Amino acid sequence: MPEDAVLPYRRPTGPLPPDSPVEPERIPFLPGNSFSDVFKSDYRKSHLLDYKNGYKVPREVLGKHGGFPETMEELESLIAAATARNADLTYGGKLSLTRPTVAPAFVPSFVMYDKVVLRFRAYFKQTMHDSTEQYLLRIVMILYYLEDDSIAVVEPPQANSGILQGVLIKRQRLPKSSTDFYTIQDFNNGVNVTFYGKTFHIVDCDDFTKDYMESKLKIQLQPAEPVPTDKYLQSRIRPTPQRSAQTRHDKLWKFLQHDRHVLRFYCVWQPEDTGVDGAPTGEVRDFVMHYYLVDDCVDVKEVHRPNDGRDPSPLLLKRQPLPKAFHELDDLQFGEYYNWREFRTGGVVNVLNRKFIIRDCDEFTRKWYKTNLNLDMPALQLSRPTPTRPQRTYPPYNGFGSEEDSLQSCLHLVLQPPKKEFQHDDTRVLRFVAVMDSRHREDATRRFIISVYLPEVQVSIYEPPQRNTGTIGGKFLEKCKVLVPGADMQHPRYYAAGDFYVGARIGINAHTFRLVDADEYVYKYMEGMSSVYKMASAEEVVRKVKQLGRAAVVRAVLAKRPVSATGSGNAAAAERKVSLDEIKQALEGSGLVLHEMVTIYRQQDKVRELISE
Repeated sequence: MPEDAVLPYRRPTGPLPPDSPVEPERIPFLPGNSFSDVFKSDYRKSHLLDYKNGYKVPREVLGKHGGFPETMEELESLIAAATARNADLTYGGKLSLTRPTVAPAFVPSFVMYDKVVLRFRAYFKQTMHDSTEQYLLRIVMILYYLEDDSIAVVEPPQANSGILQGVLIKRQRLPKSSTDFYTIQDFNNGVNVTFYGKTFHIVDCDDFTKDYMESKLKIQLQPAEPVPTDKYLQSRIRPTPQRSAQTRHDKLWKFLQHDRHVLRFYCVWQPEDTGVDGAPTGEVRDFVMHYYLVDDCVDVKEVHRPNDGRDPSPLLLKRQPLPKAFHELDDLQFGEYYNWREFRTGGVVNVLNRKFIIRDCDEFTRKWYKTNLNLDMPALQLSRPTPTRPQRTYPPYNGFGSEEDSLQSCLHLVLQPPKKEFQHDDTRVLRFVAVMDSRHREDATRRFIISVYLPEVQVSIYEPPQRNTGTIGGKFLEKCKVLVPGADMQHPRYYAAGDFYVGARIGINAHTFRLVDADEYVYKYMEGMSSVYKMASAEEVVRKVKQLGRAAVVRAVLAKRPVSATGSGNAAAAERKVSLDEIKQALEGSGLVLHEMVTIYRQQDKVRELISE
């Protein structure tokens, strides 16, 4: 194909090279002059950005999709590739479906180096002033976080060091100079790094750090160096010298060997008090004995229980050497002392002339004796008398206030008010009108309202104010339970609900009240509870009237106004009833109480039917 030939099916796209034989003006952009790309195989819309872990990252364009070659060489190569591809498809050739290689996606540093921490071992020398030691050697661990090039310095804690240890420098980027920060390139074995004026010498690193720096970071590490020894620490771990019995007691050696090593024994003590039969009568008391191996001292603490009647003293014997015999004060300083080798379970220990029996020990003490003396310390089973609980008795009731109020002085040293009973939702109040039976004439005109609260049966009394009576009305009795007069003081009895009815006499605080009337609610309530209130039941009243031989009188009284067939309504019903005064006058002295007369008055029709049977 000649180089100057013009392809009739090719529509130029984009700027053409200067030496291109195709001129844009010769192919007008009109319908029919644009042709589809026969070599286009990928119809996806290309883009420049992609999302990775929620971040926009640039995407490498796989190739020019949907575009025509701009030179003849590209066109010939595409034609040859298409011919070869068609031949493979036709004659059974192997079709390659592999995608072109793509550059790896961008990964942020905090994702790539997450939890990747390099650890170096280093030390620094701290100058000691006013001491025989010239310096103090302190071993630290330097942690390097590749995620953000931050560094932390931590000193592992050492027992009995006497200095504060732990995190010396918190995790942060440490400055190397006024403009630069430390990076991983500055760390290696045998180098010095200075953090805030303090120089650290790196001597070694762990296996992970060594492998990571050599394989990933391509940093060759120098050989590890040994950590210098501290002369003072070396002297503390020197071998134990072999001392004879005459060797001076080495307190430092015992402190380093037995610090915080304490033997614990559980003991009992029973005073040597005996009864008539010779049996011990003293109380068996429990104690805990501690033996401190660091200085061979003993302290004794009593085990207190709730309500044991003893003051909670902290210690029976403070920490001190325990003498085997105690006769005078000099024995505490110059006597012979107990040693831990002399303690056994079941053995007796003299604690300032008190005989303590060791009954058990803790697990550490048991292992100590097994390791050092090859001795077992089994627990000792002691038989104890069963404590008898004395029977509590209360003094008799003296009559002042309520029984519950007086009982509080026997139950509590600091007086407390008695607990009130739970108030039920179905609380009912029965109100009666009462007069006072008194020998004083001025009390004859006084009227009282007695309220009975059910079901607790508590009573309150109120006196309505009356003019020109000479008495001030108001609250006469607070709501409380009322004691029945004449009851046994040891077993007092309170008024019950059945004791209150019209005509009853109630004795309250040396005053006698006679109930003369009640409201309509009381009458209806008692008639509904006729099983409890017998005087409100028509059957019981008629039975009592027949027993008293007053049936003819009641029948005659009720016959004065017989029931008429005509008439209705309340007014007519009231005219048909016999008045209450007529019933009282007819039955006066018959032995019926006032409430039973009221029942006959309120239930005349029913009483008339029952008494005529």
